[in-house]
Amino acid sequence: MQQAEEHLDVLTKTGLKTGVSKPRGDVHRDGDYHRAVHVWIFAESTRELLLQRRASCKDSWPDLWDISSAGHISAGDSSLTSARRELEEELGITLPKDAFELIFVFLQECVINDGKYINNEYNDVYLVTTLDPIPLEAFVLQETEVSAVKYISYEEYKRLLAKEDSGYVPYDVNGQYGQLFDIIEKRYKENTVARSLTLQKQISRYAPISLSAELTGLTDSDKEALVFVVKAANVMDEIFYLQAWYSNPSLRDWLKEHADTSEFNKLKWSYYQINKSPWSSLDEDEAFLSTADSAIRLLSKATRIVKDWKGLEYRAAFPLLKPAGANFYPPDMDKMEFELWKDSLEKHEQKEATGFFSVIKRHSEFILDSHLSDNKTGSHDLYIVPYSEEYKSLLAKASDLLHKAGDISDSPGLKRLLHSKADAFLSNDYYDSDIAWMELDSKLDVTIGPYETYEDKLFGYKATFEAYIGIRDDEATAQLKLFGDNLLLLEQNLPMDSAYKSEDVNAAPIRVIQLLYNAGDVKGPQTLAFNLPNDERIVKDRGSSMVMLKNVSEAKFKHILLPIAAACVANDQQEHVDFESFFTHTICHECCHGIGPHTITLPNGQKSTVRLELQEFYSALEEAKADIVGLWALRFLISQDLLSESLLKSMYVSFLAGCFRSVRFGLEEAHGKGQALQFNWLYEKGAFVWDSEGKVSVDFTKIEGAVESLSREILTIQANGDKETAGLLLLKYCVLTEPLKVALKNLEDIQVPVDVAPTFPIGNKILQ
Repeated sequence: MQQAEEHLDVLTKTGLKTGVSKPRGDVHRDGDYHRAVHVWIFAESTRELLLQRRASCKDSWPDLWDISSAGHISAGDSSLTSARRELEEELGITLPKDAFELIFVFLQECVINDGKYINNEYNDVYLVTTLDPIPLEAFVLQETEVSAVKYISYEEYKRLLAKEDSGYVPYDVNGQYGQLFDIIEKRYKENTVARSLTLQKQISRYAPISLSAELTGLTDSDKEALVFVVKAANVMDEIFYLQAWYSNPSLRDWLKEHADTSEFNKLKWSYYQINKSPWSSLDEDEAFLSTADSAIRLLSKATRIVKDWKGLEYRAAFPLLKPAGANFYPPDMDKMEFELWKDSLEKHEQKEATGFFSVIKRHSEFILDSHLSDNKTGSHDLYIVPYSEEYKSLLAKASDLLHKAGDISDSPGLKRLLHSKADAFLSNDYYDSDIAWMELDSKLDVTIGPYETYEDKLFGYKATFEAYIGIRDDEATAQLKLFGDNLLLLEQNLPMDSAYKSEDVNAAPIRVIQLLYNAGDVKGPQTLAFNLPNDERIVKDRGSSMVMLKNVSEAKFKHILLPIAAACVANDQQEHVDFESFFTHTICHECCHGIGPHTITLPNGQKSTVRLELQEFYSALEEAKADIVGLWALRFLISQDLLSESLLKSMYVSFLAGCFRSVRFGLEEAHGKGQALQFNWLYEKGAFVWDSEGKVSVDFTKIEGAVESLSREILTIQANGDKETAGLLLLKYCVLTEPLKVALKNLEDIQVPVDVAPTFPIGNKILQ
């Protein structure tokens, strides 16, 4: 029986799917763009690459030495699954997905066989790093594809390609494909001293601080409950490591285990603990480690068994570019695949697919992992797994700890929160526990669970697990009532068309705490406050609630904001930078998340939300809105005699100093993007003035108008769900303009810390 010819997805010239698929022969006859995978196996100890000799019956490059393993991605198949399958079929090697590192995508455009074979191919290039060469007798070769395999030093192979040796399939080592050799070279010839210095410099951007709180106000029962709550918080850490990337937990364990073996390894571990992944938050997620630093895994049955060989040892891989979808989606899924699949689902399933509390997986990957025969269920490869199932064992552990804490606590509100959150971990329904969190009235303040969606840079749908435990600061909390009481007044006076204003605004209750432990998604720059929940159903019915971390704010003000002001703010205005204004604006920023458009009516009459319409621009614009409308709101409250006139100058100048602080987080991060937009808008309107000494001052005659115009611009984009204008606004203003560049350079020269790295004596003592 003749096998049906393989079909391939036809792509546009820029590599996007057209939705059409054609037989492989026709694709090469017509020169259609399509996709394939290249897998290189590299042995660390000998610095050699594995090559295969193509079978003599191949229609392209017969009998020549080529990539370890390669093949087309069949129509409807995914890249990583194809890479794993090719390796298994051609060489008899079965490897899990964490052995594959996507290193680059290579576009090959060539014509061979007298013009009969046109190859326009996008290749996903993967690197598999093994410790030692795999014994040649371990391979099982697919005779129709491969006639032999051999190892060759990567430098020798590069030389052969450079001189276009006729025994090897040609690749342009001076062009795109040179990246393969550059990556290996950089990885294995890198100078440890230079890398250590870089890591020291990266670590020194964080001022180490110790955060504690007075436990005297707690009842004895709540002190006992605290022990179980901190232990449950620690489980949030475990889950978050896994959410960041699938090989991240093994990387963490490996770095920790080897931290004491050298000064260099100690630095790696220190910086990893701040970022909780191999990507540096303050460097636009650039990797500070590579797969060469990662954990070693042993597989005894990955190949044919060879006498006296213990098996294949490989490095658990991660890509140098941080995956936009983290570990919430398959690493080789793109937006288009997701959207096509989502559109095929029932309404309630669509909601779950785009919901906060689920991950998206592949049937084909499950089949490969379970070594089942390939029988895809249904026409789509993607499927949904709720968090309660995906993180089952960890959530069961956290649930148990929270129930224990709830049993001990004698504060009714806290008891209710702990029990309902423990239930939510197992049911995946967080509604009741979020309401309990909003209504929490307890000296021991606990926030725990899946909340923020910043880590999902693909869609901003999926929530990461986090925990913040603190002691409520009653005096500061009482001061805050003013904002909550006047939220409706602010909404009614917002600088936007009245048609967009909401009749009922729920004042976000605010609690101020002294933080004593945090865990989970608390990597890199430390948050000063958070406004939760993000669940639109609750925000619509009940508003949101806010927690401010006063001791974190004070630490940042002292270690960062004052030195920044000294370097960047005009001398005659530095006296206006004070903690009260800084903290008051932070409060106001959080309150302003609660006003302005959330649930909106689109121009075509459809109901939607700002988050759904603005997609990947939502976070940056919402942060900018809260900031700039926060400034507008302070001015408004002063004009109503609700706040003291003495705040006026100091709030603007403290805000200016704060701009420089946030932009240093990098323009990849939502807060940094939002802040660049504001600074550049105010600078363009003359509200910020750059002087000959490279310092910036506030023009008090222009600042009000400029703050109001930007507030109007952002609120209107949100009210219209206008993604296009949002994108253009961010494109124009999210740039490092000259004043920002000079300021950032000055701050680097005098080495002002960018953020703080807290340690928690109370929490750590409990965990020991």
